[in-house]
Amino acid sequence: MILYKFFRGIFRIVLKGLYRYESIGYENVPNEGPVILCSNHISNWDPPLLGCGIDRQVSYMAKEELFRFPVLSHVLKSFNAIPVKRGGNDRGAIRTTLQVLEQGKVFGIFPEGTRSKTGELGEGKTGVAMFALKSEAAIVPVAIIGPYRLFHKVKVVYGKPIDISKYREAKSSSETMREVTQVIMSEIQKLKDTHQQ
Repeated sequence: MILYKFFRGIFRIVLKGLYRYESIGYENVPNEGPVILCSNHISNWDPPLLGCGIDRQVSYMAKEELFRFPVLSHVLKSFNAIPVKRGGNDRGAIRTTLQVLEQGKVFGIFPEGTRSKTGELGEGKTGVAMFALKSEAAIVPVAIIGPYRLFHKVKVVYGKPIDISKYREAKSSSETMREVTQVIMSEIQKLKDTHQQ
């Protein structure tokens, strides 16, 4: 946690200097208990930016290959990064993520699965719904509003937690997963529309 706070402080200085980042709605993120931050994805800077806006530590999935480098592996582990195999479902990564949430921690995910080349919100993958439905985490939509251009403002906007209790009470199905994914993506889009520069 100490190393995480150190690097978060560095990133806050860098992002503030380069992109004048602004954090909006950070009070919507619960101070305790499991949380899933669901954000759009427009840049490699998104993960640190998502974590810079709040005081709680955020865990992410990271490509398994990155853990092969000793120094980087140490840093990633200090950040509670979760190694994931590319291509197909990585059951180990899924179990670890659910354990992170069971421990009452914060997990950040980009439902689109890849960066948007246009800046527009793409289609969400149902993996985010699986984590939402299999946990008791608060689901917080997040909009990162750019573009990342030097000395132009970038905003990270945290929305109010989404109530998905009716979906958790219903029988889990592929249709339910798609509905939950759509609800989450719609809330992200609303934040983008409301706070667009």
